[in-house]
Amino acid sequence: MTTDNHTLVLGATGKTGRRVVPRLRIRDVPVRAASRSSATRFDWSDPTSWDAALQGVAAVYVVPPTVVGPVHDFVARAESAGVQRLVLLSGRGADTWGDSTFGLDMRDAEDAVRNSSLEWTILRPNNFAQDFDEDVFHAPLLAGELALPAGDVPEPFIDLEDVADVAAAVLTQPERHAGQIYEMTGPRALTFAEAVELISRATGQLITYKPVSAAEYAAGLVEEGLSESDAHHVADMFVMMDRGLLADTTDGVATVLGRQPRTFEDYVVRIAASGAWRR
Repeated sequence: MTTDNHTLVLGATGKTGRRVVPRLRIRDVPVRAASRSSATRFDWSDPTSWDAALQGVAAVYVVPPTVVGPVHDFVARAESAGVQRLVLLSGRGADTWGDSTFGLDMRDAEDAVRNSSLEWTILRPNNFAQDFDEDVFHAPLLAGELALPAGDVPEPFIDLEDVADVAAAVLTQPERHAGQIYEMTGPRALTFAEAVELISRATGQLITYKPVSAAEYAAGLVEEGLSESDAHHVADMFVMMDRGLLADTTDGVATVLGRQPRTFEDYVVRIAASGAWRR
């Protein structure tokens, strides 16, 4: 094993990174798992942690920070360190978000990667199915009601397992995916009300969906402890989604993996069996 062929996985303890790491290891890929709490420390807010993580690295799986700016400096460091390619996790249809305040961090990261001298691939998934059990929607579901400003526009939720499968394939098959942007969705779109109904049925528990305005939702987030700017940033995502620009499905997963993405029903059955929604 040489010392300059490692794949650096940023956010290695996060939702996608912790799934990508074992997929690479099972392929016998030398992996350097990095995060603020990993043996290889990496912190976007501390550039002194970057150079050691980049030593001997050929490819990087980049999960960008939630602020604008750092990815440009990181890419420059990666170029100097001899990195050959970058795989960036972004968001579905990032170049269609227009003047929305949502996703400025992801769009900035895309600019940094695309303007670099390195080979790059960009992954743009829709909202994750796992948001219902690992993230912001989980606690409201346990309380019995999910209130969102989502309207009736459907969302083709993507399973994080598919995102990780695609990321691992792209990282290990660079000749096939250089310069590509993959828009990634689940196999069909469903409304948040339909998603909650499926979870309710699978768990045998009464869980309801309540539509609220973006202003009401943001105010609720502030009451829960978010800053006003962060709360409005999250609410702006739903305003942007309500335009319907992200409601269609794509063939990104099938293009990379040669199979259809997992269904939302498959996700719901799997997570219900795990007990994650048990009260």
